[in-house]
Amino acid sequence: MGQMTVISGPERRRRWSEEDRLRILSEAFAPGACVAQVCRRHDISSALIYTWRNKLREAHSGPTTAASEEPHFAGVTMVEDAAPSRSDAVAAIVIDLTRGKRVSIFPSASPAQVAAALKALR
Repeated sequence: MGQMTVISGPERRRRWSEEDRLRILSEAFAPGACVAQVCRRHDISSALIYTWRNKLREAHSGPTTAASEEPHFAGVTMVEDAAPSRSDAVAAIVIDLTRGKRVSIFPSASPAQVAAALKALR
């Protein structure tokens, strides 16, 4: 009869509970955390962490059909002002949207206007 060697150690394919996955994800993506260090600490691949994160995002994003979310318009207030000053020539915040659209917020915008614009983009 031949000789057999049994290698002990961590199981080749581990099963992670949902609680463990969420705990590791929150640890890996906490402010100042290093994903590679968290992976080494838990003896898992960094690709697995990113796979878990993508699956979690997909699970929480839900369907984006017209039936699930009604389209709506954001409220806008137009104010007639004098000619813009030189500081208004360059946008302070530029947000690139899909299909080549862009939203620019200039320094002269009031905090309420900026908050309304960002809330409308959510």
